[in-house]
Amino acid sequence: MSNTKKDVKLSILDLAPVVEGSTPSGAFKNTLDLAQHAEKWGYNRFWLAEHHNMEGIASSATAVLIGHVAGGTSTIRVGSGGIMLPNHSPLVIAEQFGTLESLYPGRIDLGLGRAPGTDQLTARALRRENMSNGEDFPEQLDELREYFNPTEAAHVKAVPGKGQNVPIWLLGSSGFSAQLAGRLGLPFAFASHFSPEHTVPAMNLYRSSFRPSEVLDEPYAMVGANIIAADTDERAAYLATSMQQQFLNLVRNRPGKMQPPVENMEELWTPYEKAAIHQQLGSSIVGSESTVKEKLETFIEETGANEIMVNASIYDHHERLRSFEIVSGLFR
Repeated sequence: MSNTKKDVKLSILDLAPVVEGSTPSGAFKNTLDLAQHAEKWGYNRFWLAEHHNMEGIASSATAVLIGHVAGGTSTIRVGSGGIMLPNHSPLVIAEQFGTLESLYPGRIDLGLGRAPGTDQLTARALRRENMSNGEDFPEQLDELREYFNPTEAAHVKAVPGKGQNVPIWLLGSSGFSAQLAGRLGLPFAFASHFSPEHTVPAMNLYRSSFRPSEVLDEPYAMVGANIIAADTDERAAYLATSMQQQFLNLVRNRPGKMQPPVENMEELWTPYEKAAIHQQLGSSIVGSESTVKEKLETFIEETGANEIMVNASIYDHHERLRSFEIVSGLFR
């Protein structure tokens, strides 16, 4: 199954990156600026991701930041990519997103994941006595959906939240959420930007599991992709070294702020680390406008995605804006 490039929508995934020498406050300023440009360039949605205990990612209070971005834009959809549901009470999430939908009607998305979005010690601090390992995610999801559409007999109601149509997406990097999203007839978003080898199997599983629902008549899948575009292939490859350093620090269990690009990654990583990072970043698309266009068309053909969610880990904010601007014009 494939879509023509004209049918495919483009969206943005943002982690409010904190670069070396800056602060979360600076990251939030850049996030809003990117969202305002994205709206002007025709991107479909702007999602923010929940991570914790990571110096280089400032989007931990995801619902708060969604409100900030939605308040500073006017038409682009804004949402979570995602909220890690096992970290939270389903009622709290229903109230938060009910509040967001009340403030910005018709513009809010609720993407849900089942991973902690952090290390185990931080997960324990977040979840306290509720040490969910994600296995009860389907039950948590049912409870959350019931708060948006409660029966008359329900004693606990989400206010705001009840009766509101907040689109729910399931996010995944393996087959679990793909199958669940298909069975429930919900839209599905796959994290190909860090789990490329599982992309096509998960997409196939989602489509084969799909049952029409009151939400969707047919499958709708979005795929995350690292895309770094610049005026030349060489410049894009140079900018991409910041992303490679991010993953290198994760491999070494030393996450930190985003580092400036470097001329030569060979001086920083071992052959083993290089191989591991290339495997994790295997679906990344890096290059000039023509290179990115060709690779992205192939990626869409392989995945059959309805929508591509673009992630761009670039140190310099203006270079990052330029990358998203180049990508926005590819399929016009």
